[in-house]
Amino acid sequence: MLSSYTGVILAGGLNSRFTGANKAFMEIGGKRILDHIYDVFSELFEEIILVTNDPLKYLGWNLKIVTDIYPLRSSLTGIHAGLFYATHSHAFITACDTPFLKKDLVKTLIRAVLPQTDIVIPETTSGREPLCAVYSKRCLKPIENQLEKNDYKILSFFNKVRVTKIGENELRKKDPELTSFFNVNTPLALEKANEIEKKLSL
Repeated sequence: MLSSYTGVILAGGLNSRFTGANKAFMEIGGKRILDHIYDVFSELFEEIILVTNDPLKYLGWNLKIVTDIYPLRSSLTGIHAGLFYATHSHAFITACDTPFLKKDLVKTLIRAVLPQTDIVIPETTSGREPLCAVYSKRCLKPIENQLEKNDYKILSFFNKVRVTKIGENELRKKDPELTSFFNVNTPLALEKANEIEKKLSL
């Protein structure tokens, strides 16, 4: 149990590509995506925060439910809210549509945190993964400055903070297929996720 870190799940999206259906409640292998993530988080974090603008839908989970502070929904406003309400100096943050998040990969990212570290982020040949990363509460002010300018791109404030990148070779030691970064954000991705789940369960 990583008692000095907070786990944050972002569930504030509009789910527009699912015609409004909630991605967190989609089932992979007969299990809701949020349950997949929660099972990983409950083994790692004493404090789990879920950021959502529909809090009543999540009362069945043992976690702290918070809403965005800034009015416009975006992943960056969700990161901001999660960090704002976290009681620890650092938080691991993921989205609610990542059913294959690996506990050992999360541990790898957290173990790279030093006292001066503001962000630890995976970087593969596909790019950086800002929604599977560790953030310090020191990121709050740079994020706020950026939101005040209506810039909602997560990576835009990275040059204002101290970032540690974890490369693909290191990541594959804990997640050989890098499925931790697989997002179920379209109906087609949901089909593929169920195919991946069947292979993993063989």
